Amino acid sequence: MNQIRSRLSDLVRQQQARMSAAAGAATEAGDLVELAGFGPDPGSVRMLAYLPEGLPQGAPLVVALHGCTQTAAGYAAGTGWMALAEAGRFALLLPEQRQANNPNRCFNWFEPGDSTRGQGEVASIHSAIRHMVATRGIDPKRVFVTGLSAGGAMTANLLATYPEDFAAGAVIAGLPYGAATSMPEAFEAMASGKPRAAAEWAALVRAASPHRGPWPRVSIWQGDADTTVRPVNAEQLARQWAALHGTTGAPVQTGSGTHRALAWRDAGGQVVLEHHTIAGMAHGVPLDSSGIGQAGPFFLQAGIGSTAAIAEFFGLPVGQPQGKAQGQARPASGPSPRPIIDQEGNRAEKAADDFTLGGIKLDSIDPNGVIRKALTAAGLMKG
Repeated sequence: MNQIRSRLSDLVRQQQARMSAAAGAATEAGDLVELAGFGPDPGSVRMLAYLPEGLPQGAPLVVALHGCTQTAAGYAAGTGWMALAEAGRFALLLPEQRQANNPNRCFNWFEPGDSTRGQGEVASIHSAIRHMVATRGIDPKRVFVTGLSAGGAMTANLLATYPEDFAAGAVIAGLPYGAATSMPEAFEAMASGKPRAAAEWAALVRAASPHRGPWPRVSIWQGDADTTVRPVNAEQLARQWAALHGTTGAPVQTGSGTHRALAWRDAGGQVVLEHHTIAGMAHGVPLDSSGIGQAGPFFLQAGIGSTAAIAEFFGLPVGQPQGKAQGQARPASGPSPRPIIDQEGNRAEKAADDFTLGGIKLDSIDPNGVIRKALTAAGLMKG
């Protein structure tokens, strides 16, 4: 045991020495590379990157934002983005929240000082993207962003505040830009949404930057049994971006049962917005049994692999999944019980007629429990 501790101490000292010696450059962090001296960092966000060997000139870049309590490395592995980046030869930028900024490692998506162009965390991430484009030969027209929960809400913030940076984005269990500007509003939005007309939602994005189009394409993913970030938020996010893209007519619906999807196309026929709903899934990233991603807390076997689907939406290379999906929830038929995939990846029975708003009947839930859970998940209170 003493030998192990000694070895760990040696590794820590070596890492600190490397970081000190490489100020203004990149340092190794396991399979990841830590970016130092990437430019203005008003949000004091740690920046990690994954750079496959032989990364070609003009490679794409995916910015992946973890959820509360998670780390950048854990999110990259759990979602499968690291494996896809290795196979497809594209780069990853993995911002990591510091506990000094938020005790639960949540990105501060609800703070105006971190969600306003040129300020705080969004400005730090923008700075790191510019650094990657300039120093790693990234194609500036193929930069994408995605994230879960607080990372999903921060994804929406980045798409709004720096739309010129991104070709497309994907929000998993997140919230629309402008959903909250304070702690009470953050809880209100997570628990029940904040209804606005589509034009009002779109106006918030237009006011966030001088950009006037074209707008990034957006993919939205949501479990209909999510009690941490209610499904109504995904609906409001879809309204926000449908109005920005000026889509007309009804969306095309695909899928049935467990996985339902809506797609909106522009005048040229390209899908500019899609909204995926996973029946019976709680708060997390939906995975399948293809081997892309690793099931665990907030990485849920749901019978659909969101990471590969998002990569395809971005236009990135994706290998064909092998094997059949497992852990797939079945949709309800009448009032009979249906399975719920919870945050730990477990299944519990819940009566289908308990769900009425965004897939959830609010009076079937303990309000105090919901308040505590929502605030904790948002990083607004300690668990």
